[in-house]
Amino acid sequence: MSDIILARVSQTLATEQTLESLVRQLLEMLEMVTNMESTYLTRVDTGARLQQIVYARNSSEMQIPEGFTVPWDDTLCKRAVDEEHYFSNDVPARWPECQAAQQLGINTFFTTPVHLADGSFYGTLCASSRDVHNFSINSEHVLQLFASLIARYIEKESLVEQLREANAALIAHSYTDSLTGLANRRAVYEQLDALFAHSGKNRSRVLVAFIDLDDFKEINDVHGHQAGDEFLIQVGQRLSSVMTGEDIVGRLGGDEFLVACEMTSSGQKQSFIELLRRQISGHYLLAGHSLHYPGASIGAIDVNPAEMDAESAIQAADAAMYLDKKARQRMSVAS
Repeated sequence: MSDIILARVSQTLATEQTLESLVRQLLEMLEMVTNMESTYLTRVDTGARLQQIVYARNSSEMQIPEGFTVPWDDTLCKRAVDEEHYFSNDVPARWPECQAAQQLGINTFFTTPVHLADGSFYGTLCASSRDVHNFSINSEHVLQLFASLIARYIEKESLVEQLREANAALIAHSYTDSLTGLANRRAVYEQLDALFAHSGKNRSRVLVAFIDLDDFKEINDVHGHQAGDEFLIQVGQRLSSVMTGEDIVGRLGGDEFLVACEMTSSGQKQSFIELLRRQISGHYLLAGHSLHYPGASIGAIDVNPAEMDAESAIQAADAAMYLDKKARQRMSVAS
């Protein structure tokens, strides 16, 4: 039997799997070794004083239900751990006050604590039966081995999840403008490629607007860099508030922004530009300073994705923005 169990354990550990699939296979093997009716893994929340049956295997009429939660202080496991008495084949006499054990008719109980590498207490690995079974050193060794394997796997899954979260955070950081929280230049280029591909399939055109915040340096010089940063943040918020769905809003750097969307009507370009101008111009409260901002230079183009790629579209919108800036400067001088 020991050779069979060891072979199965080796085979189980050699395959990539979830904690659940690993535990279920170990519970099946634990049943074979102990001849108990139920084998189960519990998790203990010592702060809330609760014990939950995480996974269970029931091979007879006695049922240990998965997901079942009981007060930790009322359990057989708590008594066994406190007394360091991990086996009993006369549960009613040893722990007569445990009502759950009485209701289930448990006579034989075998358990071992599951401790993680940092010493923290995770829960217990248990086997129980209504029949009377004698103590087996082999069962004890297997129980402890399985508890150790489960602890290592829990730590592995936790580490993998932490790595996933850290990787996701790094990716998000690398695609996000740290000041405004908008897409940064790298993200804008990738999102625009995706929008062009999507619009190409739909045979629709794309509106791309390059925005340069006129006189931004003056805001920094007169009101300070804190006010300048707040201005950029608020501009980003105003632009985001009028974009929806798969629309793109990003900061290319400095005082340059880009927005883009799939066209839904032939006359959308002019109304789109006017909307952006209304959003950007107006009253701002910046680090205690009140400012009326007259507006930005905007170069907007509508593109057929079949005829121009995303990078060329940005360059064309940038060129259109400079034409708009010169026109605004001429108007300013004339007035």
